[in-house]
Amino acid sequence: MQITELEIAGVFVLTPDRIVDSRGSFHEALRTDEFERETGHVFSPRQINYSVSNRNTLRGIHGVTTPPGQAKFVTCVRGVLRDFVVDLRVGSPTFGQSVSNQLDTHSSRSVYIPEGVGHGFLTLTDDACISYVLSTVYVPGTQIDINPMDPDLAIPWGFAEYPLISAKDAQAPSLKDTLSAGKLMDWRESGREAV
Repeated sequence: MQITELEIAGVFVLTPDRIVDSRGSFHEALRTDEFERETGHVFSPRQINYSVSNRNTLRGIHGVTTPPGQAKFVTCVRGVLRDFVVDLRVGSPTFGQSVSNQLDTHSSRSVYIPEGVGHGFLTLTDDACISYVLSTVYVPGTQIDINPMDPDLAIPWGFAEYPLISAKDAQAPSLKDTLSAGKLMDWRESGREAV
């Protein structure tokens, strides 16, 4: 498995070594011991969620307040999607910046998203299914929703026609409003202070 840190500190792409033969394929999606050794991040799964979406569905930007905090390990298990992470850690050198990856079933690539980093995606196929392996269980009232169309974020979603989006996401506050409300984690709390 190849583990690569992206431009946002603490965000990793995991690309498995796939064994392919006439029957199909096999791969290890996650080995927590190897992940911890390579990244220094401890990841202990506590909940697994799936969402299924039609083509051109946009979900996000979502996060969780600290506490309880929540790291995510996301994988596209059916279809293709354009995945985005946004640094929401106050004081981070990359605060407000986003990074994109294409996730699909062919590559079996996954993204690890640490606490304090937001997540969203745009589906590129019908019946796209994403798996979220989470470090904490759902706690009502701790969700952070930021408007994915916030011009200050300027996320390059790349859609040709306006996407399907929930009313909750379309009406979510901007990054500035979320910051003013004091809901975002401080970079120093993440254990990844700038050097």
